Amino acid sequence: MHSYPPNVIVLIGPTASGKTELAIQIAEYFKTRIHNIDSRQIYKFMDIGTAKPSQSQQKQVKHFLIDIEEPTNQINVKQFQAVAQKSIEKEIKQNNLPFLVGGSGLYMNSLTKGFFAPDVPPQNNLRRQLEELGQKKCWELLKKCDPISTKKINFADQIRTIRALEVFYITGKPLSNQKVQKPPDWRILELGLDRDNLKERISQRTKNIFLSGIIDETNHLISEYGSDLPILETIGYRESRDLLNNNSTIDKAIELTTTKTIQFAKRQRTWFRNKNNPLWLNHKNPLKDAIIKIESFLG
Repeated sequence: MHSYPPNVIVLIGPTASGKTELAIQIAEYFKTRIHNIDSRQIYKFMDIGTAKPSQSQQKQVKHFLIDIEEPTNQINVKQFQAVAQKSIEKEIKQNNLPFLVGGSGLYMNSLTKGFFAPDVPPQNNLRRQLEELGQKKCWELLKKCDPISTKKINFADQIRTIRALEVFYITGKPLSNQKVQKPPDWRILELGLDRDNLKERISQRTKNIFLSGIIDETNHLISEYGSDLPILETIGYRESRDLLNNNSTIDKAIELTTTKTIQFAKRQRTWFRNKNNPLWLNHKNPLKDAIIKIESFLG
């Protein structure tokens, strides 16, 4: 065991805020490596649609927790937590500075705050049905089956509401009765990156991923694993699949993906506002601000 708490740096923020580029600059400056805390970049063959760090970026700085699972083997938070903790602890034992980067709030907090969630895999059909019901109806259902969770989950947080209902319907027990918390023995500096022009950034990135080949990537996934592959419900891939099935046009696919990504980013911001309290970096010069904050933290 460590005689003192190890230092861990965390960078969170909504999608398309520029975390990857900034993280690489930070990692190069402090001569450290990156643990990617992302619920989709852990899967192989999902590079373009998840904005996975490119091969050249991964050569610049070593990235962990990328391409660790087949697309057919969806893993839940608890399973990811176990793999990630092992990887991070290995870095700590080697006297390296772990640098955790990602926009998946639940995955990140399972590590930094020590959440132990029920081992319930994603139920995609159930999730679709709950999404179609709408957040207001789902919230009413959750109040009936797990009122304690509604006191901890923000009314607008659709992701956590649906997850709580999912756990209840699969296990028959409220999520609030199954969750425990055991924070790790780490000294954590949590930085946040956001942008005033996030909608414009999302719009541009969406156009880029369609120009860069997400349709071909989706076609490859379908040819290898079938069109009913659950992971294809991910934003961008679902719209590409509809396009390949002649149920959409390229313009419509880009428009829908942009709209859904903006909605997703809004939910991420809600999560980080309610569940995290990062030191938000200066928009104009986030690298300089990050270096100052990290050097101060490390002493």
